[in-house]
Amino acid sequence: MFGDVRYNNFNSYLQKKFGCRVYKISLDAGLGCPNRELGTPCVYCDAQGSGTGASLEQASIEDQMTKWMRSYRKYYSAEKFIAYFQAYTNTHATVSELKQLYIRALHFDDVVGLAIGTRPDCVDHEKIDMISSFAGDYEVWVEYGMQTSHDKTLSLIQRGHTYADLKKAVAMTKGSGVKICVHVIIGLPGESYDDIMQTAHEVAQLGIDGVKIHLLHVIKGSQLEQWYLNGDIRLLDKETYVHFVCDFLEVLPPNILIQRLTGERHQDMLTAPKWCLQKAVVIRDIQRELKRRNSRQGLRWKDKNSGL
Repeated sequence: MFGDVRYNNFNSYLQKKFGCRVYKISLDAGLGCPNRELGTPCVYCDAQGSGTGASLEQASIEDQMTKWMRSYRKYYSAEKFIAYFQAYTNTHATVSELKQLYIRALHFDDVVGLAIGTRPDCVDHEKIDMISSFAGDYEVWVEYGMQTSHDKTLSLIQRGHTYADLKKAVAMTKGSGVKICVHVIIGLPGESYDDIMQTAHEVAQLGIDGVKIHLLHVIKGSQLEQWYLNGDIRLLDKETYVHFVCDFLEVLPPNILIQRLTGERHQDMLTAPKWCLQKAVVIRDIQRELKRRNSRQGLRWKDKNSGL
């Protein structure tokens, strides 16, 4: 169904839809984060808000777009682009301010899409309506940081929202013309295998369009780094992570697009695990494990409504 990769690969979806190589350009608009403003950032986050740090260097949206479009065209033969507002919380401003930011990124030739990374407690109907106004002309996604379906873990990692907030944001976005992607993290402190698979089953029932699966990794300067150095948490080894991801994929509906299978950070920012620097190897091992099992995304998916 999915070819050799055995899952619904996002890059293949873009290639089929646009007929060429499409690359996401990660943008840092410097919008900040409500958690960070309260002095309680997520325990795994660094000062750059999981972004490039471009806003700290005062690089404009236009400069960032120009730089990365040129680079991706030269080195990867990219032809089309998606403007991806990645760093921090990219709905954390007024509707008019956000709209102008998005317009500035979309006015470039060969930009075919808009992706907005944000928190589920930082959207409302007015913002979703504004974002949906772009959906007639562009491939538009909102990416919500779900991380887990367990409120006890969300509290531990200082997310500042609940799983109910995520479900509310998803319900608000459905039917707007905006596609929905959620981010989950495998290996969060205190979570068992059963906890991880419960999150997988919850994701399967959300009725969303895409998912990004991240590995818990320790970034320098984060609170998580202190927990790790103090011996308070243990990280997954590569083999365990690969098995967990394959199990996760097996219970997801086959229509969900898989946008990411692991997380990584530049080696200068990474404390552990070092094996995650070999992203291509991790993805290869996931594909090999699915093939070894003769498995695929959706193999164990159960639709509560249809009985499948």
